[in-house]
Amino acid sequence: MSRGHAPTVAEYPPGPALPVFAQSYLYLQYRAALLPVLRRRYGDVFSLRIPPFADRLVVFSRPEHLRKIFAGDPHDMHAGEANNILRPVMGPHSVLLTDEAEHARARKLLMPAFNGAALRGYRAVVSEIAAAETGRWRPGSTVVTLDRMNALTLEVIMRVVFGVTDERTRAELAPRLHRIVNVGPLQYAGLRMPQLQRYRPWRSFHDTLGAIDDLLSREIAERRAAPDLADRTDVLSRLLQVGGDEAPLTDAELRDQLVTLLLAGHETTAAALSWALYELAADPELQHATYEAARADDDKAVEAVLKEAMRLHTVIPGAVRKLTEEITIGEWRLPAGTTVSCSIFLAHRRAENFPDVATFRPARFLDGEVEPNTWLPFGGGVRRCLGAGFALMEGTAVLREVLTRHTLAPADPRPERGRVRNITTVPRRKARIIVTPR
Repeated sequence: MSRGHAPTVAEYPPGPALPVFAQSYLYLQYRAALLPVLRRRYGDVFSLRIPPFADRLVVFSRPEHLRKIFAGDPHDMHAGEANNILRPVMGPHSVLLTDEAEHARARKLLMPAFNGAALRGYRAVVSEIAAAETGRWRPGSTVVTLDRMNALTLEVIMRVVFGVTDERTRAELAPRLHRIVNVGPLQYAGLRMPQLQRYRPWRSFHDTLGAIDDLLSREIAERRAAPDLADRTDVLSRLLQVGGDEAPLTDAELRDQLVTLLLAGHETTAAALSWALYELAADPELQHATYEAARADDDKAVEAVLKEAMRLHTVIPGAVRKLTEEITIGEWRLPAGTTVSCSIFLAHRRAENFPDVATFRPARFLDGEVEPNTWLPFGGGVRRCLGAGFALMEGTAVLREVLTRHTLAPADPRPERGRVRNITTVPRRKARIIVTPR
């Protein structure tokens, strides 16, 4: 990488000369191996070409670069446009896919459902669901953590977000939601190609998504007519009652926000919990300390375990923006149309940001060691994930229920590795643990 020169027009940082297809494939399937290699070879800023995600992607991970991107004018940096790969699933109204005024409106309408008071109300339900799940774990059994955390967080989504309580609707919705989540990255990348919809993997995906849309439409219509709507506290019921100076959300907008909350808040939290339980099982001393913290209602110490799992085992690789204007970031002047990536994966692996970077050490989140623009699982700036508080509350509540009921031990002596599922990174062997009652 060239250094020490004034920015020049339309100059991209260096990157691999591999064919575009090869770059896309490697990024989709093996990014945890690819990105560190590229940083070592080309420096802290490098380029990739990975259609259909981005024709030209420039990857940043230095805190000062991330600060500039996250603080950028939303008019100049479109996150929604950069996330367009998600449109076939989440829909055009998703808060992740809109920009400027439309995004600001959606965010304003969604925020009350995730404020502090709302989170306190949701916690009791999350704890109840977690207690029921962990209460079914048999002494001495092997728990397939990723599967059980997916089931648990899906139940949370259905009850806390969708407000679904009747068994018939849950029985119809749950397996379809699971199939939507459990899709490979190559299949996901093909969703934007209409010509593929005639073939089974993509056809079945769209059929499943259509069935989910029908179920959600029915649920929205029934909820609008519910006589107790004003007394209900689930997210859907709250969204049906927002408005004020803003026009209320239409049924189409509600559908897109609900599906977004499902995909952004279900599998990501399940993966983070799986990684956290895997690390706790591997470290009896840390596990005991976290158990004592849970017993003492020390949520900060329990939350630190979840945060460190999100750092060391990054679930979402990056936060992206598409430039609508020519912008200089560091020494690079980038033209309009460039997609810039704040690499969460690489930022979490910078030794200068995180001493003993490869060690699982939750205490770093309790001693003031973690600096701004270095820990970024929820992105940053005006596009920071609306559900960040919910995810941390949910994860902390679940860890507390697990640890106060069970002692954990690894079921497999081999170190757990990550694999890409849709756009997330999950434990390859599903983080199996052995549980015994306390």
